Amino acid sequence: MSTRVAPVPVDTLRLLVVDDHELARAGLVSILESEPGFEVVGTASSGRKAMQLARKLKPDVVLMDIRMPDIDGLRATRAIKKTCPATSVIMVTIVENPDYLLEAVRAGASGYLLKDAAKQEIVTAVRHVAHGDTSLPGDVALRLVQRLASEDPPAPKLLPESMTPRERDVLRLLVRGLTNPEIARSLSLQVSTVKTHVEHIIAKLNASDRTQAAVRAMEMGLLNDSMDDVSVERVASSE
Repeated sequence: MSTRVAPVPVDTLRLLVVDDHELARAGLVSILESEPGFEVVGTASSGRKAMQLARKLKPDVVLMDIRMPDIDGLRATRAIKKTCPATSVIMVTIVENPDYLLEAVRAGASGYLLKDAAKQEIVTAVRHVAHGDTSLPGDVALRLVQRLASEDPPAPKLLPESMTPRERDVLRLLVRGLTNPEIARSLSLQVSTVKTHVEHIIAKLNASDRTQAAVRAMEMGLLNDSMDDVSVERVASSE
C-alpha cells in the first residue's frame, strides 16, 4: 500500500534560516515552525551556504544573520536578491546599529529584527515582508530617516524611466511612511490604483520593495523640493 503525502497548503510561507550560531538558529526554527502556515525549508550556518540554498530552494523569506565568518549577511543578501528577486530578506542582529540598517536596506533587505525580538514580532515581520510590505521596528525606522536626513542632499539625478506626476505624488507619501490605504485616502484614489503606482515606482527605481524605493529616492535627491516637512515620527509610527 502506498503512502500518500499530504500536499503543502498553497499559502504556506517557505522560510530559510541563516545564523552561524547553532542555538540561535535552532531557536528561530522552533519559533517559526510552531506558527501555522510557516515551513522552514532549510537552514544555513554561513552566508555562502545561504546563497546556495536560496538558489536551490527559492524560499519566500530568508531570516539572515548580519555577522558571519565567511560571507556576511549583507553580501549574502545582495547576492540572493540578484538571483532570487522574489525572495524577501529580514536581517537579524544583536546590535542596534543605524549603519547596519542603512546598508541592509541598500542591500535589498525588507525587514530588520533584533535577536531578542518576541515571537509575535518575528511572526509579524515574516508575514509583512512575505506580502510585499516592510518590517522595521519603529525606533529603527526613525534612526534610518534621521540618518538620511542628516546627510547632505544630493543633486537630483535622472531616472532610467521618467516618473509621472501622480507617481511622484505617491512617492512623496510613501517616503513619509504612509501605507497604501492611507495614500489612497490622501490622494482620493482607489487602493488598487495606489498599489499599481507603488509597483511602477519600485520598478523604475530598480528597488526590491517600498522601503528601498524610499531610500533610493532620498539618496537620488528626487524629492529635495518636498522633503523639508517629512515627519520622522510619522515614518516610524507607520511601520
